[in-house]
Amino acid sequence: MNRFAVIGSVAAFLAVALGAFGAHALKSRLSADLLAVFETAVRYQMYHALALLLLSGLAARTPDPLWSTAGWLFTLGILLFSGSLYALALSGIRVLGAITPLGGLAFLAGWAAVIVATLRGSR
Repeated sequence: MNRFAVIGSVAAFLAVALGAFGAHALKSRLSADLLAVFETAVRYQMYHALALLLLSGLAARTPDPLWSTAGWLFTLGILLFSGSLYALALSGIRVLGAITPLGGLAFLAGWAAVIVATLRGSR
């Protein structure tokens, strides 16, 4: 599960860097709605980066293959959800937003896996 600690740490680092980039470099270059899209991408990336860090600790305490499933789903969600929103905000190509719900579904599936793994571990 150390891999999810690494992925989560890198994703958190990038979320902070991208957040600063958006707040300083993009503030005057993007419309308010596209800047809000960019900020949503950063926010969800950070939430799930922190979830990956937490998951790596939980997995060490209660071994269950669903922890790994959740980790990969969160990683996929960051790539699809946040990645598509970054691309949309920076390019203005609205069709890229069609990818975003797939990332949202990956996040939801990851949280469902966390719920089941947690319930299994509490028995």
